[in-house]
Amino acid sequence: MKTTAATTWVGAALLSLAGLGTSAPAHAASDVDCRMQFQLTGWSAFYKRAEGTGTIRCYNGQTMHVHIRAEGGGLTFGKTEIDDGEGRFTGVYDIHEVLGHYASAEAHAGAQVSADSQILTKGNVSLALSGKGRGWNIGIAFGAFIIEP
Repeated sequence: MKTTAATTWVGAALLSLAGLGTSAPAHAASDVDCRMQFQLTGWSAFYKRAEGTGTIRCYNGQTMHVHIRAEGGGLTFGKTEIDDGEGRFTGVYDIHEVLGHYASAEAHAGAQVSADSQILTKGNVSLALSGKGRGWNIGIAFGAFIIEP
């Protein structure tokens, strides 16, 4: 199978970002299944910026409304809007562990209606994002996905 240099480069960047962060202490309790529904609107012209809101619900009954931002840069251009985004957290023992900065790297291209997915990491906590939206974009970007109360 033949891969492009950009795909290989982004894959290597994602693997190296997965190793960043500090290790959290071991917990005696089991992890909590937490999911996030969100909306996000943004633009990029070398610098990438998006903002939105979301609601995180955990199956232990914890709920939190959050503000989300995506910031970064690279060789990227476009404007996007995600109306029906979903995130799934792993490695979470308390809802407050989902807050903070997640490392991100992505290669993207789309026009009109599009779908996207990403895996982000912050220490032992991982976040798998997927979403459907509209807009147009193309490029490679690195940065942070930030979840705040």
